[in-house]
Amino acid sequence: MSIVKEFKDFAVKGNAVDMAVGIIIGAAFGKIVGSLVNDIIMPPIGLLIGGVDFKDLKLVLKAATLGKPEVSLNYGLFINNMLDFLIVAFAIFMVVKGINSLKKKA
Repeated sequence: MSIVKEFKDFAVKGNAVDMAVGIIIGAAFGKIVGSLVNDIIMPPIGLLIGGVDFKDLKLVLKAATLGKPEVSLNYGLFINNMLDFLIVAFAIFMVVKGINSLKKKA
């Protein structure tokens, strides 16, 4: 079997197409969740803790010098990314839970 035929068989199978669609939808969903966290959830939390923008939270290890940028631990961005992950993980959990409940009924 030639490699071209094998690739053609793989590419036209439903699994490969479903995976591609899932990746595209997942990327778009990731942008939506990122906006939800950064634009909707984090501003009120920052306001509650004294008007702090989480993107600005960092621990400076070495200040910037002439021609060299500062070295810092950006833990605020890490908090944002953790919230992104938790929201995406919860949404996927709910989808899988819904699919599993439909399978049980069938």
